Amino acid sequence: MTLKATASTVAHRILYTMVRVADLELSVQFYQDALGMHEQRRENYSDGRFTLVFMGYGDASNNAVIELTYNWDKHSCQQGTRSGHVALAVDNIYTATERLKKMGVTVLREAGPMSYTSDETGEREHIAFIEDPDGYKIELIQTI
Repeated sequence: MTLKATASTVAHRILYTMVRVADLELSVQFYQDALGMHEQRRENYSDGRFTLVFMGYGDASNNAVIELTYNWDKHSCQQGTRSGHVALAVDNIYTATERLKKMGVTVLREAGPMSYTSDETGEREHIAFIEDPDGYKIELIQTI
């Protein structure tokens, strides 16, 4: 089945790639000192007990960044569990997800608000997760 892609239903920019880290400050220091990245923003989610730090070379509104995810209660990860997902911006998360489902794409998490609220902004992003043919996870984030 071929469905016409429109500007509001297709991804149009890579936002970030997420990796889990065991020591957040050590990882931030590595990405800053070893790779020359800058901390773009830091978000704490006390209900979910995790912190996100976005690292990159330029402003995250125009450049892809790396999301360092630190789970407060889990200080080690087995090899192979540190990789996360790629996040893509979409204008309408609900229309985009419906289009992908009709194409037969596996939707792992239906479109909707994130379960946790940012301590800093008080906001919840509208997100969905899909899976590529090899099982890699891709997060869709509504940007409008």
